[in-house]
Amino acid sequence: MARRVVVTGGASGIGRVMAEAFLALGDQVAVCDSSEANIQDMQRAHPKCIAHCADVRNEAEMSAFFAQLEDAYGGVDVLISNAGTGGPAGGIETLTYADWRDCVSVNLDGAFLSCRWAAARMKAQNSGAIILISSTSGLFGVPYRSPYVAAKWGLIGLMKTLAIELGSAHVRVNAICPGAVEGPRMERVLSMESKATGRPIEYIRAQYTDGVSLRRFIPPEDIAGMAVFLASDAGRNISGQAISVDGNTERMV
Repeated sequence: MARRVVVTGGASGIGRVMAEAFLALGDQVAVCDSSEANIQDMQRAHPKCIAHCADVRNEAEMSAFFAQLEDAYGGVDVLISNAGTGGPAGGIETLTYADWRDCVSVNLDGAFLSCRWAAARMKAQNSGAIILISSTSGLFGVPYRSPYVAAKWGLIGLMKTLAIELGSAHVRVNAICPGAVEGPRMERVLSMESKATGRPIEYIRAQYTDGVSLRRFIPPEDIAGMAVFLASDAGRNISGQAISVDGNTERMV
């Protein structure tokens, strides 16, 4: 039976790769994204996918997205709260409050709105799987990235709490913690950290890869594979876990 799958930030990057993995399995998939261009591209590539432009921080916009899902699907079986931003890089004394709030809000407030909606539907049907996309930065401290790290640690706490709250309703809640994932977003992070530290971008790249046992970045398809597994019957007894897909982080940058 086709599952009803929702992916926030699902029209580009890791989110799109995850959405496409579930579409390939024959599931009904809906995505939201803050970029209208990304949404239009997703809709063209996958006409059967619900693609809605919404900012995960905006309660009214997300409510409109959820209302569309209620009409089309009548509920949800899998929620992947993926929307996020890397935020600014720099020593905490250099950051503005606006920079801090923007990063924390996208990563953490967006997860709250999505999980609140999904939890009510999953409890009513006595089943479901919620997957939060955190980061290895949610497990370690990372210099010059305090807003991002704080938000990603917050997602781990949210996941642990929801796993307890929703377990009696047979709803599983887990977090995936990607390491350095190949793609444009990681290239932007490398550039940003290079500017913040004054070090060459290739030095920053080497710092990331040398801090991982397998000495390589992670393909986004590997994150999608873990999401598919956690949402499947094979993962039916996995809940409350922060699972790294990172090649084994030995040390952070």
